Amino acid sequence: MAEAKITPRSEDYAQWYQDVIAHAELAEQAGVVKGCMVIRPHGYAIWEKMQQDLDRRFKATGHKNACFPLLIPMSFIAKEAEHVDGFAPELAIVTHAGGKELEEPYCIRPTSETIIGHFFSKWISSHRDLPMLINQWANVMRWELRTRIFLRTGEFLWQEGHTAHATHADAREEVYRMLDVYADFAREVMAMPTIRGVKTANERFAGAVETTCIEAFMQDGKALQAGTSHDLGQNFGKAFDVQFQDAEGKRDYVWQTSWGVSTRLVGALIMTHSDDDGLVLPPKMAPIHVAIVPIYRKDDERAAVLAAANKIAAELRDDGLVVEIDDREGMKPGAKYYEWERKGVPLRIEIGPRDLEAGTVMTKLRIAETDANGKPKKDVVPMEGIGVTVGRMLDDFQQALYDRALALREANTVSVDTWAEFEAVFADGASKFVWAHWDGTTETELAIKDATKATIRCIPLDGEGPAPQAGACIRTGKPSAQRVLFAKNY
Repeated sequence: MAEAKITPRSEDYAQWYQDVIAHAELAEQAGVVKGCMVIRPHGYAIWEKMQQDLDRRFKATGHKNACFPLLIPMSFIAKEAEHVDGFAPELAIVTHAGGKELEEPYCIRPTSETIIGHFFSKWISSHRDLPMLINQWANVMRWELRTRIFLRTGEFLWQEGHTAHATHADAREEVYRMLDVYADFAREVMAMPTIRGVKTANERFAGAVETTCIEAFMQDGKALQAGTSHDLGQNFGKAFDVQFQDAEGKRDYVWQTSWGVSTRLVGALIMTHSDDDGLVLPPKMAPIHVAIVPIYRKDDERAAVLAAANKIAAELRDDGLVVEIDDREGMKPGAKYYEWERKGVPLRIEIGPRDLEAGTVMTKLRIAETDANGKPKKDVVPMEGIGVTVGRMLDDFQQALYDRALALREANTVSVDTWAEFEAVFADGASKFVWAHWDGTTETELAIKDATKATIRCIPLDGEGPAPQAGACIRTGKPSAQRVLFAKNY
């Protein structure tokens, strides 16, 4: 790949995002398939890391994986009125197959509440069948007009959890349990702080009675909805006649939930941590933790340096780290550094003949402190006990990335009380996280969006924002029970 420079964030944030993806070889536009992407091996490896950790968390909370059809009868979509209205513009419809026109068209799965509701009706008959806790790892299709790699594409990868319960209380407990799973994953693994909250009625998932979410702050001040968990009430239970007999012999409809995250988390990861030098990955998200670059000038130095590099790699691999030894011939060390930095590898180790003599190696974190000349610092580390040292360095780097992301969000979060203050924050394309009062009506919510392009990202849960305090709506002056979170969004 040509070593073109990455566009600085300050110059063109959208182009910077595309450049980071290209230089890291994460993905590219499919081109021949409108609005879709090809996820390249390095990008898919990041998604696999997400899958593995989330799948472990899902199974620890009692969920089991299943797989449902990609094609869904249109009659299923039409059974839940709000659902079909919400998804109609995004549906891709199959009308012909096997050389013939189908008696009933199918839509390519935009989400699976309907077809899973159908099978729940076959599998559930008694309270003993509940709760039913299902998860599916799948691809979905939503015909997007404006696409951006990872953030919004026609086809994308995700997981969708679907559960059925005997009571509304049980279903709501599930909604918030899974929301917390997402928030914990974002914090502990992605090093990405989020705010948990409830969506307004206007932003609610089609067919849900309540939608909860986690909202993340991106470096340009915009919000990204990083995960959602929905209380579906009995809407889909009634639409698909999913009934059960309780312990007293009475029949009732199940209470359902659905929840999901997608490959847009890769986009969130990029925009939370990366810089003008390329991709930055938290160690827990990195497909490669350490890149070792052997340095030698003479052939007689090569064997000893490579032997030491392999010994170090073996020790680090024994500690569960993924290590690459970059022993490519005909390529200067500087070019190797350039490549690994742009691929977001958290730690680089350099080793040469002088290091062998001293029993040390040179290390550099992907984001390092600078020296007096403004150059990134490298640290000399003893070879002895290097596994412990590197483990500590990566743990510290993981925490440092979270702390940096949280500090940036806090520095770009404000509370405002007047319309003039609100407009000023979002003027000239700018965005921040803004806590402001709102009168609770969709009319006012849409008026604010039309005027500023800022939307209500969520009504915060307890402890996620300013303490609830009554005030006056910034737009209408009408009473407001608490501040809600506004931002422009992806």
